Amino acid sequence: MIEAEGLTKRYGPVTAIENLTFRVEKGEIVGFLGPNGAGKTTTMRVLTGYLPSTEGTARIAGYDIFTQSIEARRHIGYMPETVPLYPEMTVRGYLHFMAEIRGVKDRRRAVNEAMELCHIEDRANDIIATLSKGYRQRVGLAQALLHRPDVLILDEPTIGLDPRQIIEVRELIRELGQTRTILISTHILPEASQVCTRVLIIHKGRIVAEDTPAGLSQRLQGAERLAIQVARPAPEVADALTAVPGVRAVESAGDGRYEITSTPGMDIRTAIAETVVRGGWGLLELRPVGMSLEEIFLQLTREEPASQEESHA
Repeated sequence: MIEAEGLTKRYGPVTAIENLTFRVEKGEIVGFLGPNGAGKTTTMRVLTGYLPSTEGTARIAGYDIFTQSIEARRHIGYMPETVPLYPEMTVRGYLHFMAEIRGVKDRRRAVNEAMELCHIEDRANDIIATLSKGYRQRVGLAQALLHRPDVLILDEPTIGLDPRQIIEVRELIRELGQTRTILISTHILPEASQVCTRVLIIHKGRIVAEDTPAGLSQRLQGAERLAIQVARPAPEVADALTAVPGVRAVESAGDGRYEITSTPGMDIRTAIAETVVRGGWGLLELRPVGMSLEEIFLQLTREEPASQEESHA
């Protein structure tokens, strides 16, 4: 549904994004992940036709966003980081106005559907200025849904929200992702792991990794890890665990806790459990350990080329 090939955007001597190539398939929720200034917003503005690219091409639902802009935009619902709301209008009045601008035919039905999808029916007659930030985000999302797009592009949709509002908006995005293709930008790492099926990590205007969160973790670790805890730790526990076939290393974390690194593709859980039980140490916990997205991002962006120009979103 979303195809980008060689997208590059320059502002004079400054390169904001460079040679971005990726795809988002139908039904995916893909996180566009990176720190502020990495190029996320620039990429989304190019994909939605708000900015022309310097080089490269982009297609939405098969339509070129530059040469077939009107056709492509009919398939896009876009919510920018700062939602363009009219605070003096009611929720229903604003959505009717936006539907009219977009040329939606059955505006009453479209507005009701969008409010229902975003769970704001009970706020239909409220003045937008009186709404909380969380509800204003929902109104912004509703306006992106008025024309029933099959592609949603959401730029930092949870920015500025309190913890409860963040949870509510994330759940809403997951609901919408059941029937739509979604590209969501964020610099909040846990958000990508909780909402997205796949992540694209962008750094200084370039994509440095693309995979599922679990896939990135496995690729970067080069091995699999298990965490265990025993009830009766003893000096010989580490040696016994190290002797299990497939174990590469055992590290003690104190209090009877150990982290085991094993050969990729080998399931050693049964052997580990049998070893602990046979030794009489009492198995309290046995679970897999993966790298967090925070660890992945830090590892991918640890070394920054000195010659690369600073990018701006």
